[in-house]
Amino acid sequence: MLRELRFTAELEKPMTVRDFLRGEKGVSQRLLARLKQTPGGIARNGAPATAADLLENGDVVVLLTEDDSFLEPDPSLNIPIAYESEAVVVFDKPGGVPVHPSVNHHGDTLGNWFAYLYPGLTFRPVNRLDRDTSGLVAAAKDPHCANLLQGSLEKVYAAAVHGETDSSGTIDAPIGRAEGSIIQRCVRQDGRPAVTHYRKIAGNSRFSLEQILLETGRTHQIRVHFAHIGHPLAGDSLYGGGCPEIGRQALHCARLSFTDPLTGEKITVRSELPRDIRALFPEEKL
Repeated sequence: MLRELRFTAELEKPMTVRDFLRGEKGVSQRLLARLKQTPGGIARNGAPATAADLLENGDVVVLLTEDDSFLEPDPSLNIPIAYESEAVVVFDKPGGVPVHPSVNHHGDTLGNWFAYLYPGLTFRPVNRLDRDTSGLVAAAKDPHCANLLQGSLEKVYAAAVHGETDSSGTIDAPIGRAEGSIIQRCVRQDGRPAVTHYRKIAGNSRFSLEQILLETGRTHQIRVHFAHIGHPLAGDSLYGGGCPEIGRQALHCARLSFTDPLTGEKITVRSELPRDIRALFPEEKL
């Protein structure tokens, strides 16, 4: 049965369809070669396209394929599984591992590990984490379960932020794209509504450790909101949180709760705070 794979190009400069699919989206050379031989296999903005055509920012590329898995398997990653059922698998992703392929990460992503573990299945992550954010990522094993899980996961994060925060609070500030950037976000009045709840669970003179519950799910929401109130995440150089002790933003998805789509069982999965974040609080028993 034919199916569509649809991608929207977010590009700073034009690139070929081939480079976009191989470099940005991790499409295998095998699948790309098959698409080139399939009439209508590649389309750009609704019109037939070739791998050599140039894409502009905002162009939509559609692939028409019978292949249900287009990521190259990578058996070397060894990312732990925190929970698994017939419907879903929850990975405990380390910091530094992207969820999806990108221009600088072609085959070393969670998607490539999934392709190795489950040949023939499409990688359908239900929640997404930035490359340097560690913790729990759920992936559905079929489209029906993906639809049932989408938007139903309750996520609890832990983050180490600069300075001493209030014991608890809510940050209610709209978030939009920063001018001139396709990556960075900022608080702006014409942005989309964004609400973050937090509770301080540990601290010292340099950092506070927060337990965070999101009411909305905007890109970089936790990072933007804490920078906005003057407490950027430790290690988050993009939003003003320099910290030599940690080489990434100190953010971790610590708990996922959901209803298993096939069994109806209420599931809660937990992940321990990583060593690099714990090290920022040497006197605390975390």
